[in-house]
Amino acid sequence: MSFKDISEIAGSAMAAQSVRLNTIASNLANADAVAGNEGETYRARKPVFATVLGENSEGMMTGGKVQVLDVVESSEPLRKVYEPGHPMANADGMVFYSNVNEVAEMADMMSASRAFETNVEVIGRIRTMQQSLLKLGES
Repeated sequence: MSFKDISEIAGSAMAAQSVRLNTIASNLANADAVAGNEGETYRARKPVFATVLGENSEGMMTGGKVQVLDVVESSEPLRKVYEPGHPMANADGMVFYSNVNEVAEMADMMSASRAFETNVEVIGRIRTMQQSLLKLGES
């Protein structure tokens, strides 16, 4: 596998983790969102990833890249609370809160950050190895 292939794989993973981090940030920003009905309530979103396998001109596998297929809404139930005095309460006195689990989002954010950092380190090591190869050529 060439340095270029490794760089492309790491780059695609970094792009995917960026989407994941942005989605998490959006979820956390809307964690306390309130609505008067289920249709208007914010629902947590999750990116869907896929591995895209590559081939070189000889038909050999060159490695898998990461692709974001979609960002889907969570199917977890919304939190319904009886608060008749709330300004957003419906006729039955119910208020609907988002289904964002802040603890799970923070754990997911730490995982995404580590994955991003790992790919940054891979690219840094590729650069160091390329520089070492150039120095060998000068000798």
